Amino acid sequence: MSDHFVDVNKTITIKAKDLAAEITSFNTKKDGLHGESAITGEHVKNNKDVRELLGKSGIKPEALPPEEDIKKLQRRINSENKRIAKDTKKIKSES
Repeated sequence: MSDHFVDVNKTITIKAKDLAAEITSFNTKKDGLHGESAITGEHVKNNKDVRELLGKSGIKPEALPPEEDIKKLQRRINSENKRIAKDTKKIKSES
């Protein structure tokens, strides 16, 4: 998964994927699942179940608008911090 995808995707989508993975981990231990096929099947089922729950709540992950890219946000904050520092120096030199 690319960093950009994680940066711009909604937190709810990330948490949903995390929940599905945790359910898979729990059920794998609880039910003694072994082998790629069994664990993959469990994981697919859990992702489907979580997605269905999101749908019941009116949340469609692919329809969510992207959040502001973290890297862009960081650049904007850095730029604003530089402007504030420059303005502060200007004010101090004028006093």
